[in-house]
Amino acid sequence: MKSRRALIVVDVQNDFCEGGSLAVHGGAAVADAVTRLLPEYSTIVATRDYHIDPGAHFSDHPDFVDSWPPHCVAHTDGAGFHPSLNTERFAAIFDKGAYSAAYSGFEGATHDGVGLADWLRAHEISTVDVVGLATDYCVAATALDAVRAGFDTRVLLNFTAAISPATWSAAHDALRAAGVRFDGDLLYTGSTTE
Repeated sequence: MKSRRALIVVDVQNDFCEGGSLAVHGGAAVADAVTRLLPEYSTIVATRDYHIDPGAHFSDHPDFVDSWPPHCVAHTDGAGFHPSLNTERFAAIFDKGAYSAAYSGFEGATHDGVGLADWLRAHEISTVDVVGLATDYCVAATALDAVRAGFDTRVLLNFTAAISPATWSAAHDALRAAGVRFDGDLLYTGSTTE
């Protein structure tokens, strides 16, 4: 049986793009690039940070490692997808982090409570390509959990942007050690907030 592939678009949201509260340099360019990529896939899903009260994940004095400025608060413009991102072909959206940090899309669920791994299996997906923001945090966490869940996993680096070279280097090593494959070169590295 032919392997069925899906594209997972991770957290391409206003607060993670230029002008947002936790902007990643190149976020808007990632939104544009991902939109151009969508026609290559028949199955596309997206994840979305959707925080209500994530506890210590939010801080007025963030360390930018475990704590961050408030971002992607549920029902705000910051939590919305970037306007350059075409969302019409998303088969499902997985909200994550209501009451926790939740870096991985596999911690999210649809509005009716279906988790990402269960959704992919129900649609007979065996291979996933992961794109979005930020490469060294939510993209990496999603890709690692995809491998742990048994999916053949690839990160398309041309459709991602990382927060910093140091955190990307550590994430890259962890992903490679886990068996994640890579395609392309990182679009941008460097946060606009640092």
